[in-house]
Amino acid sequence: MPRPKATTLILLAAVLLTAAAAPTHARSGVRYEAISVKAPFPMPPIKVPVFPERDFVITDFGAKPGGEFKNTEAIRRAVEACSRAGGGRVVVPEGVWLTGAIHLKNDVNLHLAKGAVLSFSDDPADYLPAVRSSWEGWECFNYSPLVYAFEAENVALTGEGTLAPRMGTWTKWFERPPAHMEALKRLYTWGSTGVPVQQRQMAEGENHLRPQLIQFNRSRHVLIEDIKIRNSPFWTIHLLLCDNVVVRRADISAHGHNNDGIDPEGTRNLLVEDCRFDQGDDAIAIKSGTNHDGWRLHSPSENIVIRNSTVVRGHQLVAVGSELSGGVRNVYVHGCRFDAEAEPFNLLYIKTNRRRGGFVENITMENVEATGTRMGVFGIETDVLYQWRTLVPTYEERLTGIRGITVRNVKVGKTATPFRILGDRDKPVRDVVLDNIDIGTVRGQKRRYENAKNVRETNVRIGKFIEEPDQENRNR
Repeated sequence: MPRPKATTLILLAAVLLTAAAAPTHARSGVRYEAISVKAPFPMPPIKVPVFPERDFVITDFGAKPGGEFKNTEAIRRAVEACSRAGGGRVVVPEGVWLTGAIHLKNDVNLHLAKGAVLSFSDDPADYLPAVRSSWEGWECFNYSPLVYAFEAENVALTGEGTLAPRMGTWTKWFERPPAHMEALKRLYTWGSTGVPVQQRQMAEGENHLRPQLIQFNRSRHVLIEDIKIRNSPFWTIHLLLCDNVVVRRADISAHGHNNDGIDPEGTRNLLVEDCRFDQGDDAIAIKSGTNHDGWRLHSPSENIVIRNSTVVRGHQLVAVGSELSGGVRNVYVHGCRFDAEAEPFNLLYIKTNRRRGGFVENITMENVEATGTRMGVFGIETDVLYQWRTLVPTYEERLTGIRGITVRNVKVGKTATPFRILGDRDKPVRDVVLDNIDIGTVRGQKRRYENAKNVRETNVRIGKFIEEPDQENRNR
């Protein structure tokens, strides 16, 4: 019998290696919807998953309604079965379903039927073991977010149901007692001195670092659609280092401490549309890591479009920073409005400090209306440090370049000083356009510009001007 040729042996080895590396689940049946998004910068179509028509109802895996039986394990089994089968929907039927952490996997759409309520436990033990997460821009191992996906592809959270965490423990953890502040100091020091993320274990003792409600971490092709959210322990929807994400028709209401609506962090190619925000903090806060972690990850938040959404309450429609050390660029906000009773601080607010580095560039906001704001229409501040100013030392100074900001076609009924740009003396803010802005009443200064170059105002109209000293940001 002739010996096989060398090329044949190589091909056979390649086949065997391919088979060994193949995933254990069935071939994914997920397709994609490509969404073309208009923006004043080149933006590729966003691809979101379209799942196979296969349903994995959680009651088939042992789940029981009523809000007393803990369904964590039943939901886990349903997610595993759905992912192994190549994708589909894990369906939560009408009713109240108590659960701990839910970890999504490849090709899984967690679908909440109308009338379904996921009632998340407030027992911290239900969110252990700790998972790779982050806290205010520093990576660490912390309590699992209540809904979590890590390095997943084709994942979704959809349906007309509600996510409603029980808040007893988390409300107590809103406070920042000495033990919590010492934990933050340790994390800051570890991040600043190169301690590996695996060693930054924070889910222990009295650290009390609250988990995010939803976190998609290092995931691709993500869809969040139609869901209702009522309350959150910490940031509500945290998109960390993700690519190709759509959030549409989400109805978010969370009024606890740090309850931003959506926090894209180091995420690219994101569309947020037709959402409703009722927040205790910013509606949308765009971030990219803090200091050394942001520099290490080197992942800008970029190619972000936010459109046709409503803010009922919230500090800002869009905030950029202060955790922006990886940079933020190419953001387009348009067609948004505030409810008549809403009184945000600003419509657009960019904040950083001399520890952050990074950059902010090519940000456009247009066609936005508000009855009134408490601080201004648009603000940039480069010395915002909150509690960190005296809590921890400056390990390294890096300045943030801020340029290419446009705000136009905006109507605001009343405000304080409408335009505040407080740039850094060593790196002034550059190239700001303020165009076609109507303001009913200004009670403050008409503008305040420090360390800002090439700021152009055109067609700015103020109906009534009452001169008063400009308000200082107490958090600086």
